[in-house]
Amino acid sequence: MSMSMSKPNVRPSNGTRILPVESSRIGQFKHSNPSDPWLDSWEISLRDDTPDAQHILEAAALLRTSSIPVAFPTETVYGLGADATRSEAVRGIYQAKQRPSDNPLIVHVYSLDQLRGLLRPEANESSAANGVDGVKSGSSGLEDSTESKTNSTTDPIPAIYHPLIRRFWPGPLTILLPNPPGSMLAREVTAGLSTFGARMPANPLALMLIRLAGVPLAAPSANASTKPSPTTAEHVREDLDGRIDVILDGGPCSVGVESTVVDGLTEPPAILRPGGISIEQIRSCGGGWEGVVVAYKDAAVATTEEEEKQNSTPPKAPGMKYRHYSPRAKVVLYPPATSAGVASVEGVAEKIRMYLMENGTGTVGLIRTKTWEPFAGLISTRHETTLLTSPSSSEAHTQQPLQTNGTSQPHFPSPSPTLTTLTLTLPSSNSSEEKEKEEEQREIKIWDIRLGPSTSAIARGIFSALRALDHESVEVIFVETIPDDDDQGDHLAAAIMNRLRKAAS
Repeated sequence: MSMSMSKPNVRPSNGTRILPVESSRIGQFKHSNPSDPWLDSWEISLRDDTPDAQHILEAAALLRTSSIPVAFPTETVYGLGADATRSEAVRGIYQAKQRPSDNPLIVHVYSLDQLRGLLRPEANESSAANGVDGVKSGSSGLEDSTESKTNSTTDPIPAIYHPLIRRFWPGPLTILLPNPPGSMLAREVTAGLSTFGARMPANPLALMLIRLAGVPLAAPSANASTKPSPTTAEHVREDLDGRIDVILDGGPCSVGVESTVVDGLTEPPAILRPGGISIEQIRSCGGGWEGVVVAYKDAAVATTEEEEKQNSTPPKAPGMKYRHYSPRAKVVLYPPATSAGVASVEGVAEKIRMYLMENGTGTVGLIRTKTWEPFAGLISTRHETTLLTSPSSSEAHTQQPLQTNGTSQPHFPSPSPTLTTLTLTLPSSNSSEEKEKEEEQREIKIWDIRLGPSTSAIARGIFSALRALDHESVEVIFVETIPDDDDQGDHLAAAIMNRLRKAAS
């Protein structure tokens, strides 16, 4: 079934501006409830002596008045935001990204009060903006899992989500909610579905921007549709330069993969997309989530008649249906090297040599994680070159993590991988005589990137690595995979492998 694609926005010839912002230079948060500082409503005391404050105010004003989306940082990836209540503004997202119109968008909120305003459209707009929602003052309104079931009629947020919100918000978790009659949300946000996804980001700049804009933001990743997700402002500009006006540059993203999407409206509850929160973490919350099931597929291409039928209907959540996260080059996944068998160091090198000989490839990229040797065991003369980066402020600073429920959301610098090059000489596979082989030998240029053994480092660096190799115009990228359950405490392995399998499909 073919889907309509929006035409690209025509933007001024002077291109897209990157505006550096750092939360500490914008102002101070004023919390109404210290016990739940981010879930409750809060205010910002803005500074008037810094360009950072002026930059975020400009972006907030554009979100209120313009139909051209604004790119901004979150803890997962950079988002492309627009006022979720205005159809014209939301259509600007689809136009800039060239995104299929049946792919729903996630709504980002700065507080539970703002979310409850969306779930209670009968409340007037000022009540939603100011946090007047009937929940007892000085509290998030979230009870423990037992009491919340008893008092579920007083809170429009379904009780099933209360334990997840209490533990993971703000953070990389999106919950699926019923879209009420008379919804404030633009139809384009939900792609015509009866539900919508919502999350509260853990990045202080994202929260400030939503609060200052005064509207919920529909925001997918700020990349061209199907391309690797952006984790720096420069990645956004690579894809969307000239299609949008402003990118808020808050430095590299701390998680590096998108949010986990869960559906608690079904029985049993389901994970629709893996992300920054793992299935094990969700099951440990109790409150009905002990039996949560996986309801996503890693491949983007239908392989059976049933899957083809499913692909003819709108997806419940982003990342479920279309090709995603893909560089221009072909992506080939290989297992990590082990002590024996075809996945050994020698076995991996031989498999790659055979692929190169059979396919006539001239320029190759390697992404190593845990066990592969440099150049996956292909030995030759190598030359090192540092990956060039634009002099934007992306590499200059990172945002301080939010404090949530007495714990810290971790924040890490984005990797600046070193690309190491190797020239490999291989015989042509079409030659049968030794003399002909010598005459038909060809050189293959190989670019090598090592992300490191930690799954959190791999998550932060995988999209950057794919983009870096695209810059070198490689024809094929070999990636050393990791086990889906190899979490080492950071719970990101399933999300990493989901993104890689979709990139390779």
